Amino acid sequence: REAVQLQKLLEYDDDGAEGVSSHMDDEYKWAGVEDPKVMVTTSRDPSSRLKMFVKEVKLIFPGAQRMNRGGHEIKALVQACKANNVTDLVIVHETRGQPDGLVVCHLPFGPTVYFTLYNVVMRRDVPDIGTMSEAYPNLIFHNFSSQLGQRVSNILKYLFPVPKEDSRRVITFANQEDFISFRHHTYKKTDHRNVELSEVGPRFEIKLYMIKLGTLENEATVDLEWRHHSHTHTAKKRKFLSME
Repeated sequence: REAVQLQKLLEYDDDGAEGVSSHMDDEYKWAGVEDPKVMVTTSRDPSSRLKMFVKEVKLIFPGAQRMNRGGHEIKALVQACKANNVTDLVIVHETRGQPDGLVVCHLPFGPTVYFTLYNVVMRRDVPDIGTMSEAYPNLIFHNFSSQLGQRVSNILKYLFPVPKEDSRRVITFANQEDFISFRHHTYKKTDHRNVELSEVGPRFEIKLYMIKLGTLENEATVDLEWRHHSHTHTAKKRKFLSME
């Protein structure tokens, strides 16, 4: 009799009642509740241009800290970040002085996302540059309509704290044919109708290369969630981050 009663209870106790939870819910459980704590660093032996770019990247994320890489190994870096409650580790890579790779590792459980960097224009090279605001930015995500697009926009979104309503700082991630353009502006109202934008910089494009489910120090053993296969016939035609 008891078994029949329990069986009836089980029927009501499916995943749907709780809202189906996935690894994504678990990874970003506290996102939006507490402000993220971002640590920015470089690959080993950085050039002066990469050092300068990393200083600018650090200013993009409110409350971020920059660390000189020195001789630290990845494992030591990740452990130090976990011990200090860092939520995201951002590593910028270069080839011959040109920044060309961005790795975002969400702590403590992952995911780790690998982007390729293109067309980096630093603040000093942007004409009529505005001053860098410290305010929490409003975020614009354009054309991230597929499931993978939503996943990537969430990973990027949770690098930033929740903005105040009166924030005049805007950061845009605009996806066009799987290249995500990063633009950074502040605005002021000139009158009740018009708004004046001033670009703050830096500018760059990023392209998603790979998403792994664990953290950076275990990258050889963790599961692969998604990877761009550039050598397949349809690679040029397919769009992954948007439905169009």
